[in-house]
Amino acid sequence: MYENELKALKKSGRFRERKVFNSELEDMASNDYLGLSNNKKQFKKAVKMMEKYDTLTSKASMLVNGYHPIHQKFEQTMAQQNGFEEGIVVGSGFLANMALIEALVRKNDKIFIDESYHASGMMASELIKERVIFFNHNDSEDLRFKLEKYPAKRQIVAVEGVYSMRGDLCPKEIFDVVEEKACLMIVDEAHSSGVIGKKLLGIFEYYDIKINERHIKMGTLGKAYGSYGAYILASSHIVSFLINRGKPIIYSTSPSVFDTALALVNLHYIQKKSEKLQHKIKKRQKIVNNILGITLESLILPVVMPTNEQTLSMQKKLLSKGYLVGAIRQPTVTKPIMRVILNLSANCQKIVKTLQIISDKEIQ
Repeated sequence: MYENELKALKKSGRFRERKVFNSELEDMASNDYLGLSNNKKQFKKAVKMMEKYDTLTSKASMLVNGYHPIHQKFEQTMAQQNGFEEGIVVGSGFLANMALIEALVRKNDKIFIDESYHASGMMASELIKERVIFFNHNDSEDLRFKLEKYPAKRQIVAVEGVYSMRGDLCPKEIFDVVEEKACLMIVDEAHSSGVIGKKLLGIFEYYDIKINERHIKMGTLGKAYGSYGAYILASSHIVSFLINRGKPIIYSTSPSVFDTALALVNLHYIQKKSEKLQHKIKKRQKIVNNILGITLESLILPVVMPTNEQTLSMQKKLLSKGYLVGAIRQPTVTKPIMRVILNLSANCQKIVKTLQIISDKEIQ
């Protein structure tokens, strides 16, 4: 039925398929930034936490009977650590973005979205496209211009703390413009929480921004926090509104209780070990600077490749040498890249070798 479409994808080098990779490969493709997915000690702590309760699964939506004490404890801990009034645990980052954008942007509002925002936000924007304005990536002056050009009852700005494909940070000037114009602000911290900031709390901490009632932070548990799920942090007023109007929150089965427990024990671990973890992060960033001359602010390194075919060839070459690196192609990115994740479980010497192979770009 879709043979021609699949043939076209294969011809253009954009065909995708699932693979179970050899666990012995050095993983520099996953978003497991702190290497917690391999930490069995933390896993056992989560199991021990679960044993205290009779109910072990989600059972229903959070508004019926699926709200578990572990969900509540995670929300309270995450909100307290990040300086927000309240939180909501959500099934995934995709659902969190869908809930936020679809629910918060009402009839007379406008949302201003960075053009490089995550696909989940882009999909949500299609539901309300007459209220959506895109601004140039990380361009504070373009944002200012468009905020002034398109007045609205509520102006909402959506950015990422660290952009998932570029690895660059949202600049402080964007936050300054938002504060000056008194906009609501959604910050997707999926790739910045657990990676930047003095205690690895993300971009608000990195810039030492005082949280106010217009700030909304969301992020995933499937990256630095080594689990699965997501969260939204905001004022109690906004959290209450989302619980009443956010369709993915109202109509989805509540997030996995065990995954939330695992994220909770990992959250405590990160805070306890933040100084040690930060030292390891800086060590990997220094490796990139020494080899490629690039100053990296996150753990995402994109290396632009000439074509889709050469991107896939480079990935195969690296796999043959024992290194797993992401080969990212259109439509995820405008130009194909090798996306190297310098996660803390990856051996530093092997990171050096991987970067040397990629930067040489010899396809054999």
